[in-house]
Amino acid sequence: MRFPIHATLKDGTPVELIPAGADDLSAVQNLHRVIIEEGTSYPHQEPLDAQDTWDFWYSDRLPVGAYVSDRDRRDLVGVFYLKANFPGRAGKVANAGFIVDPGWRNRGLGHLLGTTMLDYAKNLGFHSVIFNLVFAENHASRRLWKKLGFVEIGSVPKAVQNDDGTFQDAIIMFRALT
Repeated sequence: MRFPIHATLKDGTPVELIPAGADDLSAVQNLHRVIIEEGTSYPHQEPLDAQDTWDFWYSDRLPVGAYVSDRDRRDLVGVFYLKANFPGRAGKVANAGFIVDPGWRNRGLGHLLGTTMLDYAKNLGFHSVIFNLVFAENHASRRLWKKLGFVEIGSVPKAVQNDDGTFQDAIIMFRALT
């Protein structure tokens, strides 16, 4: 798989997928902050500082960003990371995380990031991908992953505390690549 990847979203917007580097840390941190504040898909309760953002998105991961560019600027509108879920003998099982800017949802960006991640994981030699923590109430995410061939293989009851103090289950989703 070669980056950059040039694609067009459902609404005709051109996007470019490239590995996110150190220069993108602030943009990743800002987008992740928005997602944390939504409280519907990531376990963090508070925004991460620059070091924690680096540790979460970069340290043992391969982050890829989706950018929309015009002549004057380049905006990060989505990003995913890919990493081994387990070490050693189980190192062929990948794990990934995704965020999409709320203003860019329902345009096909999540689908594009998901299919790119699956191709990338396969090209890197992973045999499967597992999501350890899909919020049960995140129906859009669960629909997307099912559309991309993932199956729900289990749940962790009351794993996620909502902002209102109630709890929801975490769904474990899996897809073979071989």
